[in-house]
Amino acid sequence: MSKESEKQRWQRNFADLLQELRVAQTGVQILFAFLLTLPFSNGFTRTSGFQKDVYIVSLLSAAAATAMIISPVAFHRALFRQGRKPELVRFAHRMASGGLAFMLISMVSAVLLITDFVLQRGVALVLSALTALWFLTFWVFLPMARRNWGEDVDDDDDDAPQVLTGD
Repeated sequence: MSKESEKQRWQRNFADLLQELRVAQTGVQILFAFLLTLPFSNGFTRTSGFQKDVYIVSLLSAAAATAMIISPVAFHRALFRQGRKPELVRFAHRMASGGLAFMLISMVSAVLLITDFVLQRGVALVLSALTALWFLTFWVFLPMARRNWGEDVDDDDDDAPQVLTGD
């Protein structure tokens, strides 16, 4: 069984990254759509100045996440058939990471907005902090703790998960 070529590896990395972006894109687009419609709902007029500020943070970070998560598509169009797949993969990796960071901010802000609207501010802050910790656990802490999984194993299994480091 032969190993994949450098070109095949970059192509596989790009395909894997696109699959990841499809999942993130759906989530951020649903959140963004919700946030875009929120000011037009009946109860929005009852929000406090703090809640409106939190809303703006959530809306703008969702917009930033959307832009970053979709940007690899535009970048791919600009570089199409130029043989620059490594550059594209590195760019897409950075944009996906940045997009996830903005998505985290948007989601936590949205939780803070809603919980502050229906609960006392202190409870809302605690629940939002727990939400942030929950996301950070699954999106940052666990992946970083497991980043070196399988490095000791010399396995030629093509089905083994590949880590995209952006190098």
